[in-house]
Amino acid sequence: MNQKIRTFVAVETSSAVRDRVAELIDEFRGTGAEVKWVAPQNLHVTLKFLGDVDTGHIQHVCQAVEQAVADAAPFEFEVRGAGAFPDTRRPRTVWLGIGQGSHQIIALNERIEPPLKKLGFPKEARQFQPHLTIGRIRRGGPGVAELGKLIAEHEDLDIGRTDVGEAIVFSSQLGRSGPTYEALARAPLGG
Repeated sequence: MNQKIRTFVAVETSSAVRDRVAELIDEFRGTGAEVKWVAPQNLHVTLKFLGDVDTGHIQHVCQAVEQAVADAAPFEFEVRGAGAFPDTRRPRTVWLGIGQGSHQIIALNERIEPPLKKLGFPKEARQFQPHLTIGRIRRGGPGVAELGKLIAEHEDLDIGRTDVGEAIVFSSQLGRSGPTYEALARAPLGG
């Protein structure tokens, strides 16, 4: 019987962006809201979440992603502006937006969707919206309203830029202190 690996496809952020996000998270922590913050080393823009994948299919997933992005041109994207889902009055997920380069990230998503669909991974019903998740609110209570206000105050914040030269197929192992990500394959952009 095959084991399953929790898997997703993403692009990483630069170390400068990770450092700046860590500073922003420290500022947001000051609100006292109960949030599970993303560890800076785990920051990424998800292109496609695949869920639990049989180990026997991982190689096919990696090959599909590599072939899909092989002729895409490398690019740069900017991380700009804080926001929340569903909104800053009722934040459940804290995210950072993608400014310049969002079209290229969307294009990468559109490249990998068809070959992954052929492998049995359906396209999500909702429209793909590139973003960087930085935290998930654990529960309401003191600090959440203040966090929402602080997020709104940072809606135009310039976080920094990242050069993208590859898409990465990651495994995600959930643990007590949060997830641990491991690159299963690096798919270079060849354009």
